[in-house]
Amino acid sequence: MKITTLGAAGGEVTGSAYLVQTKSARVLVDCGMFQGGKHADSLNRPPVPAGRKLDAVVITHGHLDHTGRLPLLAKTGYTGPVYATPATIELSALIIRDSAHLQAADAERINRKRERAAEPPMEPLYTAAHAEAVIQCFKPVPYRQPVAVAPGIQAIWAEAGHLLGSASIQLIVEDDGRQKRVVFSGDLGPKDAPILRDADPFRRADLVFLESTYGDRDHQPLGETIEEFNRIVHDAVGRGGKILVPTFAVGRTQLLLTLLSRMFRKKLVRPFPIFLDSPMAIKATEIYTHHKELFDDELLKYLAQKPMQDDLRTLQLCPTAEDSKKINDQPGPCLIMAGAGMCTGGRILHHFKANLWKPDTHVLIVGYQGDGSLGRRLVNGEKFVQLFGEKIAVKAQIHTLGGFSAHAGQTDLLAWFNVIAPSKPRVVLTHGEDGPRTTLAKLIQQRYKLKPQLPKLNETIEV
Repeated sequence: MKITTLGAAGGEVTGSAYLVQTKSARVLVDCGMFQGGKHADSLNRPPVPAGRKLDAVVITHGHLDHTGRLPLLAKTGYTGPVYATPATIELSALIIRDSAHLQAADAERINRKRERAAEPPMEPLYTAAHAEAVIQCFKPVPYRQPVAVAPGIQAIWAEAGHLLGSASIQLIVEDDGRQKRVVFSGDLGPKDAPILRDADPFRRADLVFLESTYGDRDHQPLGETIEEFNRIVHDAVGRGGKILVPTFAVGRTQLLLTLLSRMFRKKLVRPFPIFLDSPMAIKATEIYTHHKELFDDELLKYLAQKPMQDDLRTLQLCPTAEDSKKINDQPGPCLIMAGAGMCTGGRILHHFKANLWKPDTHVLIVGYQGDGSLGRRLVNGEKFVQLFGEKIAVKAQIHTLGGFSAHAGQTDLLAWFNVIAPSKPRVVLTHGEDGPRTTLAKLIQQRYKLKPQLPKLNETIEV
């Protein structure tokens, strides 16, 4: 058996994809998009040249860096099955369709410039038709039940606690008269996070591919982060200010709505207007409400007392651009959640233009901000930013809340691995920059006497 790292390797965090090859089958585990500028764009090619040569694709969860190249498979002729949990299928369809829309919009914008320069037009990476074609290939799977996905290969999905429907995947491979178990952690969530159940580790493996995004550190404790969130909201509302939250549509939005519901229910603050200014976040929240079977016991008990929408009567959904523009007329106090999460585009930029220069505005940074992004520049304390060609003074108060990450920190990564470690697997660390994965590798070697491999991009590992 051979496994090739077609993404999230060599210090790269995005683009997760692994090609598993035996004498009788070829299976792709995840098919993610590379993210982060021109270098990433150059890597976004079909993970295998001819998709039709694949027997199956198995998906850990719906985030773009694990699903964003799926339409490229359809573009190269793939019509086989794409296996995932039901919630992952719904979120993946939402995310892939949005990605295809952005690809088309970007191509249209670039081609207007190319036309004026008498240059030939460029094609989008993929189209809405390619997205729809691969969405039709999805097949739902249950948790913790083996599914025959290709000749000689069964797959088992287990809760990863990272995103609604997220999973680690164990492949049970019969090859050349021998059985091997290969586990792909996918992205693991932190222990005791709100909404989702904790990760459910596998106990046996011959080979483990373990994510290492935060392999060198732990996050601020969630309880402290929630207290800080409550304090900032209470203070801003008391002063009548606007609270702007650049937020990721899937996962972070639903967490913040849950926390606001609890604030109102506990009467920590008087209910105030909340605007969910993101069509994608609105749809993702609907998907979450359809999958209460994936919620943790604490949230289920909370919902049994009364529905969350009873607390969130002041929540206003803003699906259209006209709805978004009307928010400008809304006086404070109010809270506005809008994309993009890293402030690289989207409706949050319009709210920044209208409010960043006001001292009573609060900006809550609740997710990772990529190097060079507007969000990172705000976190770094820049006093002026350019928005739509206009210089805007940053008078708003910028708050960074570091404990809302959906990724396991170092302690939780090791706790997950501790369950599988007695089977003495080979360990391969991926989905992490060089610093975090090197630190985690040293800890695993010290604690378990196992020396992890740190593969390069497109490296092949023989089992």
